[in-house]
Amino acid sequence: MRGIFLCEGYDKAFHVYDAETVCELQALVNIEAKLYAKADIVRAPAAFSDVEFIFSTWGMPEFTQEEIRACLPNLKCVFYAAGSVQSFARPFLHCGAKVFSAWAANAVPVSEYTVAQMILANKGYFLTSRLYHASGNKAAKATLKKCSGNYGETVGIIGAGMIGKLVIQMLKQYKLNVIVFDPFLSDEKAQELGAEKCALHDLFERAFVVSNHLANNEQTKGMLGYDLFRRMRENAVFINTGRGAQVVEEDLVRVLQERPDLTALLDVTYPEPPVEGHPFYTLPNCLLTPHIAGSMGSEVARMGEYMLAECRAYLNGEPCRYEITEKMLETMA
Repeated sequence: MRGIFLCEGYDKAFHVYDAETVCELQALVNIEAKLYAKADIVRAPAAFSDVEFIFSTWGMPEFTQEEIRACLPNLKCVFYAAGSVQSFARPFLHCGAKVFSAWAANAVPVSEYTVAQMILANKGYFLTSRLYHASGNKAAKATLKKCSGNYGETVGIIGAGMIGKLVIQMLKQYKLNVIVFDPFLSDEKAQELGAEKCALHDLFERAFVVSNHLANNEQTKGMLGYDLFRRMRENAVFINTGRGAQVVEEDLVRVLQERPDLTALLDVTYPEPPVEGHPFYTLPNCLLTPHIAGSMGSEVARMGEYMLAECRAYLNGEPCRYEITEKMLETMA
């Protein structure tokens, strides 16, 4: 059984598949600690005709069905040690290859980041820090009476996919009221999670912190606009670690200008980064981070470990946890 590491434009692939993971993979399949690009395969397809397993991460190239059949006729599995597979998965699935993703591993740091921001937001951290710098201690402390803290406050989750669910689970250690909007989440499942389902406009009106975890597809683009943002509570906070395209950004800018009490924490934008001169750069109540919520630094090795475990389960004929189907792509990020 032969495998290859396939990735281009990402120079840290062997941080994702660290030395220990590579060593364990080599005990399972015939694989070199060498990184290939699509051009290598297309240029010499006969040299890759016996490849059964691809191990990739960010920088996984796209292939057409014709290219897969011509260059990788014996391919059985693609193990993707990163999150979304939307850009490349379908042709592989149509050719009969299984696709696995470490989306669940990447959900862990995103959820940790989100929960940390929520806890700070409920304490009034972002607003008071801003006011402290601008107007001093007295002005900052005067706003605290309008921030209730983390005991009994309401937070809202938009989208109950893997990340949204994990955020809800992590919040259980706090005495918070969690409300959620997700048309694919049943009332029973919401109850199991310990959350209350509600309409999207209700969520924006009721939650002190609103966090976006919608799947990224055509149906969700531009879904979050002015009518929702204007409903937010006094001093409320909007967090976006999902995708920037789901926000009508000119609407968010307008509301942030009209409502200096609000705060937007944007780890993603559309485009990313924002174009030069965009108001996001200068609005005092908008905090930008460079897409850091997902796996970074040593955290990326977790994703390689997940794909190692999936490969081992597949070879042993055991149930795999993170296989992606075409049906799943309809609602996944």
